[in-house]
Amino acid sequence: MQALPGFRDFLPDQCAARNYIFARWREVARRYGFVEWEGPVLEPTELYKKKSGAEIVDQLFNFTDKGEREVALRPELTPTLARVVTTHEREFKKPLKWFSIGQFFRYEKQQRGRLREHFQLNCDIIGEVDLAADIELVALCIDILCAFGLTEKDFVVRISDRDFWTNFLREKNVSPGRWEELLQAIDKSGREPREKTAEKLGELTDPVFALLKIGGKSEKLDKLADGLGIRGLADFVAIDVGIVRGLAYYTGIVFEVFDRAGKFRAIAGGGRYDNLIQQLSDGAVSMPALGFAMGDVVLGEVIKGIPRAHEAMQKAIASDRKIDIYFVIAKEERRADALTQLQQLRDRGYRVDYPLTATKVPKQFQAAEDVGASLAILYGDEWPQVKVKKLATREESLIAHDALLDSVAKFFNVSSSA
Repeated sequence: MQALPGFRDFLPDQCAARNYIFARWREVARRYGFVEWEGPVLEPTELYKKKSGAEIVDQLFNFTDKGEREVALRPELTPTLARVVTTHEREFKKPLKWFSIGQFFRYEKQQRGRLREHFQLNCDIIGEVDLAADIELVALCIDILCAFGLTEKDFVVRISDRDFWTNFLREKNVSPGRWEELLQAIDKSGREPREKTAEKLGELTDPVFALLKIGGKSEKLDKLADGLGIRGLADFVAIDVGIVRGLAYYTGIVFEVFDRAGKFRAIAGGGRYDNLIQQLSDGAVSMPALGFAMGDVVLGEVIKGIPRAHEAMQKAIASDRKIDIYFVIAKEERRADALTQLQQLRDRGYRVDYPLTATKVPKQFQAAEDVGASLAILYGDEWPQVKVKKLATREESLIAHDALLDSVAKFFNVSSSA
């Protein structure tokens, strides 16, 4: 039996890499004052159809449950967020700055950087219309990637404004009923042959490609770039009106993050969706909102492809796995004494391991080395003293067993301060 196509087993190394990513996501989001929340992994299928239309069902893991309800494994978090905000928004002061790390599922063809399941960081600001929120969100996205050792030479945030294009379409007297179709075509223009895009754009082909070539400008985009520049983040950002974001609910500033080498699909993406909460709540609640998502699959590929970032990850994982103390039980009659003190040390927060069964002493010392222990404590003929060995220096000393806890505390206090 193997895992289903597009799904992953997380063996210890892969799980450690995943947790490394999660830890940095949480650390930086909290640094920005975001608080963590979570929603259910299973939602009514209707919630996703309401947001994206009936065609979304083809991309879902959906089924009828034992209560005859049509349900689906979540493909994204924004509909759940809108539902939760609609129900609970009066309980919180605005703006809300929320983040979540969860698993998502899409029934689609698997490819590099995109599986049928993935973990995703979602960061959203709810209840703030000012451009300061957009600046804050983009800055957060940049700092999260910097936390993995990436620099402005490794990735770029391409920023655009859907209002730029809706204003353009309005000036060209294009019916609003065609806007979404044309925005979709512009969004795909960088990934499709020009002829195919021209077929979709029709008479707008030349002016659209002219704008894509020379680049567009707007007061909003200039203010956004200036706000990031004040924070010293200007080198991470490029204005690119070719970024439109294919999802219809975006209403203003949008952005996508790419590796500079162009080897991968977008690392992250998001923007402002001021009308979505009102739409999904049937008008019950109307609140401005913006957010972005970052998946673990592409990010993991990017980290592996940059030696500096990959080395930092491996170093952090190795450090996190280290054991503080390894008990070497040279005499089995001392096992009970060793386990008594082992539990006392674990209760004080130390990472302590030991051989579960009788094992030759050299193998026990090798095990201590293998797990990166700082100290090896030997229980043998020296009892009621124990032999303490500092594995880094090979220095050994005899300590009365009833003084061990204080001795260990002193050692690690000195080590941490050093």
